[in-house]
Amino acid sequence: MISGLLATFGGLAALAVAADHFVKGSARLAVVMRVSPVIVGAVIVGFGTSAPELVVSTVAANRGDLDLGVGNIIGSNVANVSLVLAAATLVMAVPVSRRTLRREAPLSVASVLLFALLIQNGVTRGEGVLLLAVLMLALGWILYSTKKELPRQGDAVVELVGGDRIRVGLEVVRTVVGLAIVVGSASLLVHGASSIAKELELSDGFVGFTILALGTSAPEMVTVVTAARLGETDLLIGNLLGSNLFNSLAVGGAVGVVGPGQLVDSTLAGEGALLMILVVTGSWLMMIFGKGVSRREAALLAAIWVFTAVVLSGGDSAVALVGG
Repeated sequence: MISGLLATFGGLAALAVAADHFVKGSARLAVVMRVSPVIVGAVIVGFGTSAPELVVSTVAANRGDLDLGVGNIIGSNVANVSLVLAAATLVMAVPVSRRTLRREAPLSVASVLLFALLIQNGVTRGEGVLLLAVLMLALGWILYSTKKELPRQGDAVVELVGGDRIRVGLEVVRTVVGLAIVVGSASLLVHGASSIAKELELSDGFVGFTILALGTSAPEMVTVVTAARLGETDLLIGNLLGSNLFNSLAVGGAVGVVGPGQLVDSTLAGEGALLMILVVTGSWLMMIFGKGVSRREAALLAAIWVFTAVVLSGGDSAVALVGG
């Protein structure tokens, strides 16, 4: 039990730090190489903050722990638009532009709906390929539709990666080492989480939704709070919506390709998928009718995350976790 806890929390700590350096390093290198700011914001930063989910879920699926991987995806999607968004509103109220509601939000919600639909009877390799193909189409549409927004997005990205002089050699090392540690810490984290699940007789889906999802959402938390502090609310919301798109399509697709199979925990495809849809869609509706997310609404979303965790725990798991 102790070794499992050490592996889990050690993996979480290393993952959070390494993922942050990987995102910053890759974004700074892209800026130096004069990569399109849209690609930096929509692809590199979006993919980078989802790298922990991608590695952790893929490692878990490859080890035969499909529930752990799928639970991580569902938990991360829910955490992004509840706990992470709530943290951002502590810094400032979050208004949302019409452009974001018109473009990024529908794509994000649609990707979550597609992922929820495809996991109903387990995950097949063909469904994994389908999710990856849809990801390519979604990215193509985002890049095509944002051509006229390069200057504004460029300023936001430069602010996010910092205004100090970028040293290429240092950023290369930061990116490569950060990615290597992400992979290594993900393996350690999956091993520790699996051990805890067995010791406390928790379902892999519940552990994936809670422990793994909270840990792998750390990069989104860092990026979003930074964006809120800078007043870059479009970048903030864009990153969360983009992360959910990557989680559902890229991570879901990778899990299907690497470790297809049936889900042991039926609550993941049932209550878990349904609550994920409700939280993601509900946050979108809040943005549409409220033209943003207030602190009261963010607190409500955070409370819904707690409720979702209790539902997925099945009651006995929650008792075991508290009493263990």
